[in-house]
Amino acid sequence: MTQQENKPSGFFSQLLFNIIVPVIILTRFSGDEHLGPSLGVAVALAFPLGFGLWELKKVGKFSFISILGIVSVLLTGGISLLELDVKYIAIKEALVPGLIAIAIFVSQHTKYPLLKTMLFNQNTLDVARIEKALAEKGNLEKLPKIQATASNILGGSFLFSSAMNYILAKIIVVSPTGTEAFNNELGRMTALSYPVIAIPSMILFFVALYYLLNSIKKLSGLSLEEMFPEN
Repeated sequence: MTQQENKPSGFFSQLLFNIIVPVIILTRFSGDEHLGPSLGVAVALAFPLGFGLWELKKVGKFSFISILGIVSVLLTGGISLLELDVKYIAIKEALVPGLIAIAIFVSQHTKYPLLKTMLFNQNTLDVARIEKALAEKGNLEKLPKIQATASNILGGSFLFSSAMNYILAKIIVVSPTGTEAFNNELGRMTALSYPVIAIPSMILFFVALYYLLNSIKKLSGLSLEEMFPEN
């Protein structure tokens, strides 16, 4: 398999299978005259679940966040199909990003911080060159502090997502599970989650990345181009 084939799918594919198609199914085709509420949820959630599994196979590795994403979809399907109390949707929506935030904070104190998995890794940055340049400048010992601050910003983005997910779910999803109204509300929540939650969280993610790169640039003397691996 080539390096190109190993790359994660693009933004449009993510948007199409994770948001657009499920929203259309939930809001337009989950009525009794089409798929029905239960089958509508199952079909809608099959798209992000199938896409996630396909991408994991394509990339060739299972990441902590990808696994949580799949678990999130399965939990949503379980709550909907088992017709559990609607309050569990809000709890589930807050739980997944909340677990990621906790994992980011806790992992800072282990040998395997999630920051390295998400930002400071050999696929994203030329780690060997960065560490060598920092060592030559006598600043290598400052790297852990920079990484810790970037981790806190990154963890904060997921805490924000957790809180906003809960609030959005509580406001929008109020109908009993297993009904067409519930499916419509689930679709509306999914559609709004991108501009209301994903975009601000993405901004915080890039703030963490900018802080990390800018701090390394000042301490290592490397340019931004020199920090990234050569293709």
